[in-house]
Amino acid sequence: MINVAVVGYGYWGPNLVRNFFQLDSCNLVLCCDLDPQRLALAKKLYPTAGMTTSFQEVLESKEVDAIAIATPVRSHFSLVSQALQSGKHVLVEKPLAANSNEAQQLVRLADAQGRVLMVGHTFLYNPALHKVKDLCRQDYLGDMLYLYSHRVNLGRIQTDINALWSIAPHDISIALHLVGEFPYEVSAHGASYLTKGLEDVVFLTLFFPSGIIGHIHVSWIDPSKVRKVTVVGSQRMIVYDDVADEGKVKVYDKGVWKIPDDKAPQFGEFHYRLHSGDIFEPKIDMVEPLAIECAHFIECIREGKRPITDGVNGLEVVQVLEAANTSLERHGAPVKVGGQLAVV
Repeated sequence: MINVAVVGYGYWGPNLVRNFFQLDSCNLVLCCDLDPQRLALAKKLYPTAGMTTSFQEVLESKEVDAIAIATPVRSHFSLVSQALQSGKHVLVEKPLAANSNEAQQLVRLADAQGRVLMVGHTFLYNPALHKVKDLCRQDYLGDMLYLYSHRVNLGRIQTDINALWSIAPHDISIALHLVGEFPYEVSAHGASYLTKGLEDVVFLTLFFPSGIIGHIHVSWIDPSKVRKVTVVGSQRMIVYDDVADEGKVKVYDKGVWKIPDDKAPQFGEFHYRLHSGDIFEPKIDMVEPLAIECAHFIECIREGKRPITDGVNGLEVVQVLEAANTSLERHGAPVKVGGQLAVV
């Protein structure tokens, strides 16, 4: 049985604690947080788990096999590296680290220690997104042309990182997963309205080698909660709406193609044929993505597997974030993702 400790019982930590506690394949043995009041709340819900304000106690515990870390990104490098050096397997919330240099060091350290390093890109464990990926993989859409996403809401406002680093990791990981390529260049525009120097809204564009373009809009000062991804293909199109109560995935039998020149009519506007057919919603058996993610982490430890969202996957997302942040600073100038940012 794998024994797990969760470090950080603030915003996301309680969700990790709940899921690890409910898993039959592991034991929740420790919760760690700097705030004793937060630990008191956890103790009421999980009386069998130990509580501590000392991260060192977690590291030194011979009971603990794996550590899930849900703390601010500025602390990730220090906490994850200490955990790996102590022989613990690690699940860390996104993003993996505050820059690509730190992320690369963590990937190398995990490999050197022979330990599982997994990043909490939770949406890659969402059954609805699995369905979208399956449809893309089967060339059901024809040729993928472009995709775009919106992840906006009023809150949760951060004061230490901008909306790009706080929100966009989800959509970057989704875009890389669906396209199956790594972007060679990015461009980002944004603006700071609440805290000087921290962008509250960001528009990010990813350019992929195949010609596919990805566009990501993130904001924490928007009137409505939207979590939507649209994938446009040459034959069909998909909309994935994560906040929809029903029909999270809708497939549109729509497309456009050019009529060969020797068969085209005289007038140019009729050289293209538009097709608009049915809209259908594939059946999806929904399970909480975080429950799948936590179970996958334990499975990888037990069976020596490499996680879907392993350290390299986390590094790739950080590489894109880092290049996008540089583009923000340069007022949207395109920035190459490569060279010193090359994947390990």
